Amino acid sequence: MKSVSNLIWIITLLVAGNTFAQSTSEKLKKEQSNLEKKISNTRSMLDKTKNNAKASLNELRLIDNQIRFREELVTNFDQQVRGAEVKVIRKDAEVKELTQRLSDMKEQYRQLLLYAYKHRNKFGKLMYLFSATSYNEAIKRGSYLERIADIQLKQFRIIRQHQSLISKEISSIQQEKEYKLKILNEKRTEKAVIEKDKRKQEEVYSKFKKEESKLLSQLKEDEKKKENLKQKINSAIQKEIADTEAKRKKAEAEKAKKSTTTSTTTTTKPETTTPKKETTLPETKESAALSKSFEGNKGKLPWPVDKGSITEGFGRNAHPTLENVFTNNNGVDISAPKGASVRAVFEGEVTSVLNIPGAGKVVIIKHGNYRTVYSNLQDTYVTIGSKVTTKQAIGTLLVTEGLSLSHFEIHQVLGTSSVALNPSLWITH
Repeated sequence: MKSVSNLIWIITLLVAGNTFAQSTSEKLKKEQSNLEKKISNTRSMLDKTKNNAKASLNELRLIDNQIRFREELVTNFDQQVRGAEVKVIRKDAEVKELTQRLSDMKEQYRQLLLYAYKHRNKFGKLMYLFSATSYNEAIKRGSYLERIADIQLKQFRIIRQHQSLISKEISSIQQEKEYKLKILNEKRTEKAVIEKDKRKQEEVYSKFKKEESKLLSQLKEDEKKKENLKQKINSAIQKEIADTEAKRKKAEAEKAKKSTTTSTTTTTKPETTTPKKETTLPETKESAALSKSFEGNKGKLPWPVDKGSITEGFGRNAHPTLENVFTNNNGVDISAPKGASVRAVFEGEVTSVLNIPGAGKVVIIKHGNYRTVYSNLQDTYVTIGSKVTTKQAIGTLLVTEGLSLSHFEIHQVLGTSSVALNPSLWITH
């Protein structure tokens, strides 16, 4: 019985260990798949820029992303290889322990059968029962004989069952070893490609270093366009807030006028001065529900484009080639395939469609107290007042140097003002 219990305990640990290892392995494989998808996207976009004689900053940023994704993939491979090695070692130890326990059980079972054979006697069982000194003792002896027979049967079944389990574990070890070799080969290939990407990066970097003065001039022009875009977007949001506030005040004035007319026909009361309340933008029930739903999807919103790579993040960004030079971004820039379609990241209502020089067409969508902004559009499929759903196409991007660039912002309305939020914390790819 002790051998059976030990064997069951070992099998339980083995299954539990395998479950945890499998969970970790599946997580790493999922990360690997995600990284490979990102690498495929950036490689596809870089292939489309090869025909351009002039390298662009977006191309350099894409190469940077490609190198980073590949290095993360190599790290992922390292973790998978280490995990596979640990799993092989652990499985080897488990199989050895299991095999030893099984061998002990077989020996005990053999001795039990040998003893039963040597002392076989068709009257032996009856004599053992009849030699009891009382009826109760005879009952206990009968029960004991039944337990012995049951143990023999269980041991036989466990031996059969776990012989199969050991065979499967040995097969699993072999598969893990083969998988480890495959990952190691992929790792070597990926390292070689990283070196190739770095050489390309150095070539593009060298070209830009020779044109620093031109880059600085272009950077100043781009920053002016960004500032103009920022002001136009803020003005559009402020106008919307002001219009909503004006409608609210008009509705209140009409309500007060009706109330005054009614009171004049009944009893004239002395006028009282009520203190002015601080101007705020009240929410309707629908607006409050939409705000709450939008907040609840933070970190789960889809990208404004189906495929792409973030080439400039939110806030202050170091220039890829100019030392001590930084750019400021009110949202995120996503390099996307040529003429990519832009989609709404959440359901809402279009409140503005603008045409801004240097930023193409701009669409602003209201989601309760939140606004999402989509810039650099060539064409738009929506108009002011349009109701949109999540992932609904709202336009296509402008094309520059074989690529398209999606500029995306998120704003939160607080009272009668708004604040820009980091889109990277809200969208997931």
